Amino acid sequence: MAFGMSLGMSLRMSLSAHNVSLTLSGTPLLHAINLDVLPGKITTVLGPNGAGKTSLLRVLIGELAPDAGNVTLNGGALTSWIPRQRARTLAVLPQHSLLNFPFTAAEVVMLGRTPHDTGIARDREIVAQTLRAVDGDYLADRIYTQLSGGEKQRVHLARVLAQIWEPAPEGERYLVLDEPTSSFDLAHQRLTLDVVRSLADKGVGVLMVIHDLNLAARCADQMFLMQCGQIVVSGTPREVLQPGIIAQVFQVEATIGVHPQSGTPLVIT
Repeated sequence: MAFGMSLGMSLRMSLSAHNVSLTLSGTPLLHAINLDVLPGKITTVLGPNGAGKTSLLRVLIGELAPDAGNVTLNGGALTSWIPRQRARTLAVLPQHSLLNFPFTAAEVVMLGRTPHDTGIARDREIVAQTLRAVDGDYLADRIYTQLSGGEKQRVHLARVLAQIWEPAPEGERYLVLDEPTSSFDLAHQRLTLDVVRSLADKGVGVLMVIHDLNLAARCADQMFLMQCGQIVVSGTPREVLQPGIIAQVFQVEATIGVHPQSGTPLVIT
């Protein structure tokens, strides 16, 4: 377990923040963040509201430029990547989407294939496969704007899966998810974690911002716990999810048990 730093040194094949700091409108949001998203691993970022989780995510995907430090993707500066090549390597699922066009669900998922040159036949196969993976194949011909919130979220999950479904010529692939289970019922929360694990098992590096400690514990290989714009502790779920740490960061008392099915830590508050 490491306090105030990431696990190990940055690797060439990774999505990494190197000593990143960020201030917006005079307010410090991030301070000296070091974090590596490694191929084949699920990394979760947790913390209370205002801890800086989403700000860190926005820096890691290039949406915000840090005041200090830098972000690298597979060993190269994120800012140096050609957008189309970066899109074949790095897929991002935001917590909310502003899409409001009367596309079918399949057409929305097809947007994820835009950076690729695999041909329309193969793209349609991948769209069908990714919709099936999120239990959304029956949604293919339905109008996106008429779907429920949870159905829309599954369509967007399929879209980002389609974006990195196959190996990229640029190297290792990464999936960044901001609260991906927030609109889902229990069954689809579990399905989402299973899909994410399946991708990681195929070598995709996954970064997930999530507020549910127990969901994070069930899927994470490594956790980063944030408070006031800093990483205060990182490690495995068993190392991070300790009563004293939870009390310090979340201001609540907790008991740590063991999940009867997964064997992962179970936080009881």
